[in-house]
Amino acid sequence: MFRKILIANRGEIAVRIIRACREMEIYTVAVYSEGDRDSLHAYMADEAVCIGAANPQDSYLNMHSIINTAVLKQVEAIHPGFGFLSENPEFAKLCEDCNITFIGPSSHCISLLGDKSRAKETMKAAGIPTIPGSDGLISDVDEGIAIANEIGYPVLIKATAGGGGRGIKIVNNDAELKNAFIIAKNEASAFFGNGGLYIEKYLENTRHVEFQIFGDKFGNYVHLGERDCSLQRRNQKIMEESPSPALSPELRERMGETAVKAAQAVGYYNTGTVEFLLDQDKNFYFMEMNTRIQVEHPVTEMVTGIDLIKEQICVAAGRKLSFSQEDVNFRGFSIEARICAEDPEKGFMPTTGKIEYLHIPNGMGIRFDSHIYQGYKIPIYYDSMLGKLIVLGSTRKDALRKLRSALSELVIEGVTTNIDFLSNLLNEPEVVSGRYNTNFINKVLVRNSGIS
Repeated sequence: MFRKILIANRGEIAVRIIRACREMEIYTVAVYSEGDRDSLHAYMADEAVCIGAANPQDSYLNMHSIINTAVLKQVEAIHPGFGFLSENPEFAKLCEDCNITFIGPSSHCISLLGDKSRAKETMKAAGIPTIPGSDGLISDVDEGIAIANEIGYPVLIKATAGGGGRGIKIVNNDAELKNAFIIAKNEASAFFGNGGLYIEKYLENTRHVEFQIFGDKFGNYVHLGERDCSLQRRNQKIMEESPSPALSPELRERMGETAVKAAQAVGYYNTGTVEFLLDQDKNFYFMEMNTRIQVEHPVTEMVTGIDLIKEQICVAAGRKLSFSQEDVNFRGFSIEARICAEDPEKGFMPTTGKIEYLHIPNGMGIRFDSHIYQGYKIPIYYDSMLGKLIVLGSTRKDALRKLRSALSELVIEGVTTNIDFLSNLLNEPEVVSGRYNTNFINKVLVRNSGIS
């Protein structure tokens, strides 16, 4: 097992990794930016090193600064968390070249699966159902129009290096496609440094269902069930639950087996997430595979009782998976709500400020993963998520009640948050019944509240 690990991230995921390392008696080195001098992860780690200015490009995305720190501190492994460099194949390769274990899959897998069009081609060749669309990248507008007319509008123009809901445009006709192609290409180049685009059929009223998978370096593979991530705003998840109310036991088994097949097709090891779109007729299609721990991983931990971060570290250290598919047992229902510093009445615009008062709910089956504390000043440079409120109930109805109660008890004063928005969301009939889809927030709640 590793003696010392560097955490190349910030916020709640850095805190989460440090806690797991503490329980495993592993020494931790945190890196932080000048904007995060007062961050909880910098206080909690055994050692903390400032690696640059507040701008992520100068710190958390500065791979050479992180590698230099890792070499200087003689760490054996780096955990990238999620976001930042977690899905950067160049960073994973640098770790490999420096004989530092990257706690995640190989750089080859990250490169293959990070290119959405290549990943789709690979899955299609492996016999995994994919969404109709272009075979690889589209070279120009005319090719895009030809493909769109062949598969039928509406279609999605997607950035091959995209993620987090960015680099996606819905188009309904040739004229819209011409305009969207230029905008999407420019955005993709600016955000991801890669202007490559591909086209997919836009499937309406779908659900976003993802499966947590795990593989080791000995060829063992398992899935740990699904998470329904269909409650989204601006193509970004805001609430997740497991198990999905949309899946029958038979469909769950088929999708789980397909997720494992997807991991096997690329020789994947460590944890990852295979994401599917599920249509109204219960047909499912491969969408993408995330090569890192997910924000919503606590939902899976709650229903399985398996610590995914600890398992990640063990597999990276060269150990076999500590469980088989038969060992994975599911209990109850878990729901996660992402608590963000944002103003829902202003189009979910991010907010900043100082947390003047904080009260965190507690009790049986309630978990709050966060990096905030009373007196903490929220930096303007990073993601707006303040934490994740996760509950476990014996039934879905019980979990919904527990989450409503926990949200009513959670108090964050001094900054505008989405707590009230989430509370109202839980009382919507479609959410209560489990009959929602990825368009629910945008087309129903947003429209009814007058938010554009």
